[in-house]
Amino acid sequence: MKNLQPLTLSKKKYTYNILDSIETEIEVSENPYDLPLEDFFTMAARINKKRSFLFVSKVLGKHLPINPNKGLLTGALLGARYIETVKGTECFETKNLLAMFRKGESYRSKAFIPENIRPVVIGFAETATALGHAFFNCFQSAEYFHTTREELKQEKPEITFEEEHSHATSHRCYIPLEMIQNEREIILVDDEMTTGKTALNIIESIHAKFPRDVYTVISILDWRSEENLHRFNCLEQKLGIKINVVSLLAGTVQVKEHGGIVNRPNNVVFNKRVEAAVEQIDLSSFFTTTPYSVNNPLNSYAFIKETGRFGLTGSENISLHQKVEAAANVLIQKRNGKRTLCLGTGEFMYLPMKLTAEMGRDVFYQSTTRSPIFIEDEVGYGARYGASFPNPEDQDITHYFYNIPQGYYDEIFIFFERKVLLENMQPLLKELEKLQIKMIRLVFFSEYRGDQIENHNE
Repeated sequence: MKNLQPLTLSKKKYTYNILDSIETEIEVSENPYDLPLEDFFTMAARINKKRSFLFVSKVLGKHLPINPNKGLLTGALLGARYIETVKGTECFETKNLLAMFRKGESYRSKAFIPENIRPVVIGFAETATALGHAFFNCFQSAEYFHTTREELKQEKPEITFEEEHSHATSHRCYIPLEMIQNEREIILVDDEMTTGKTALNIIESIHAKFPRDVYTVISILDWRSEENLHRFNCLEQKLGIKINVVSLLAGTVQVKEHGGIVNRPNNVVFNKRVEAAVEQIDLSSFFTTTPYSVNNPLNSYAFIKETGRFGLTGSENISLHQKVEAAANVLIQKRNGKRTLCLGTGEFMYLPMKLTAEMGRDVFYQSTTRSPIFIEDEVGYGARYGASFPNPEDQDITHYFYNIPQGYYDEIFIFFERKVLLENMQPLLKELEKLQIKMIRLVFFSEYRGDQIENHNE
């Protein structure tokens, strides 16, 4: 089997061989900050009939562990690029942001976009919830929410749209009406655009109920073809709107498939399972519980306000970061491993990433995901190790984690927005014990049901 390292055909063309079955040729047309492709992603094969390949991000903290500061800085670099391209003005933060990104330095989020620019920023679930929030941090005066796959009890979303190629296609937006019932610029944040259909779907959904003149789409990677670009132009003309697009890397992708991929057996030989110590940590006193929960008797605990799922203002975001500093001090006191992994869960990505960034050196961040990927232990491949387990919050949904090697981490912090019963965690805990992780800390941000919320938030 060929190693999955890009073969450079020219300065702007690269070819990736994925499991000897998928060949992707990438031609780069825009790389404004001259960052190497290998800083952004590697590749893997998806178990998905609609799309066979996956760009495995090295900056999102989803499938691969990252320095959490890189995730925060990626959002900030997109903010700088937005100022430079959409607003046509110099961003004085760019040089410093690039230096910190290249060195992986600690980054304190900074609102450097002037207060007269007041968009509504929307992050796409599940992969771009943290990226969207990190981008939102750049604004002195904006509002933010992220889409969700969750179906809330007795609540109707203001907007819905579909993401056809995803494993969970329906997106819902549960936000205050006044946040969207205006004519302000809408900024949509996603990690990657291959066709741009998801962005067009949500623009049409929003415009049908809450029309405005300007939309902006933000993504780390933009691989739209000429046909896809034409669709954007057609929607602009059809609706009489302007759609700006901002990315850190743009070009085209040509895919050749050489037959189907057989799901190869996972040949990892596990040494004797280590029985881990399990500790539960309650951070609910630092955060604000909402009255919202899901239509699932397995988890009746309520969501919290600070994720952005229900909308955040700029002032609420400042308050959130103060709460994060205080909550991080609790986790720092608990930490005693030399090499620590912090694991977000599903859509719950930004707060875990931000907390991880506060916890010191040798702390890595990533998240669980709904996406099934072919596993192959080959250098450079995007999913060298992996495990599946029923989602502890909804056992009808399979979740996965990837690229956690056996014996690599001393301890792991797993972040759940809502409390989860320990018996529902057992499949996940058993997978982690195979990896010889000796200490597992379960961190909850909401331990309250609906009838407890009023007293808690007082």
